[in-house]
Amino acid sequence: MKENPVYVAFATQKGGAGKTTLTVLVASYLYYVKGYNVAVIDCDFPQHSIAGMRERDLGLATEDEHYKGMAYEQFTRLGKKAYPIIGSSPEEALADADHLVPQGNYDFIFFDLPGTVNNKGVLSTLLNMDYIIAPIAADRVVMESTLDYLIALRDQVKAVGKTHIKGTYLLWNMVDGREKSELYDVYEAVIRELEFVILQTFVPDSKRFRKEQNIVHKALFRSTLFPADKSLVKGSNIDTLVDELLGILK
Repeated sequence: MKENPVYVAFATQKGGAGKTTLTVLVASYLYYVKGYNVAVIDCDFPQHSIAGMRERDLGLATEDEHYKGMAYEQFTRLGKKAYPIIGSSPEEALADADHLVPQGNYDFIFFDLPGTVNNKGVLSTLLNMDYIIAPIAADRVVMESTLDYLIALRDQVKAVGKTHIKGTYLLWNMVDGREKSELYDVYEAVIRELEFVILQTFVPDSKRFRKEQNIVHKALFRSTLFPADKSLVKGSNIDTLVDELLGILK
């Protein structure tokens, strides 16, 4: 068992910013492609989107011969089952992680949290993260909401005076390639003025991010049981993002 797995949260208060999708994509890529041991604590109560996704994935993998074969081949090749996903709440997330850690040799544990920093349970969990990644988009509402969220978190850290946080990073998500780069330059100037750090990798806006397991067996991208299909990884920047994150998280 690793004594101290790295705690990571893709966190923002703006719904639809992609934090849940990014959590699944990065966790699955690290586990199924890179060989790291990961777990996910889904404390986005009450919807538990990731835990629900695992149930759908398992349902198809159990009933569908195509996915059943994929799962068998993957288990044979990797020698390990799917990574655990624990349904939890902001208040119980850290206790559930503490219970989970002795059961496996975990490198990373990802937390999927509700989008508010005012909730005591959310704040306590955030303060115990090693790294926080905040997805942002070149949209005024999204940008202001995310920056207000991070400023509030930073103020709470100063007020508490004690935190496990080693780094907070912003990630350009759902980037439209047709947008003028000048818009991003303006936003990045504001972000730098606030002394926040932006990851070099950006994630493009693409329909591929909604491709899950399906009865017609099209290439899948977002899955808790399998890595994103190689044909869809190309151009998604998920592989580049994971490499950049490993340079930080390790």
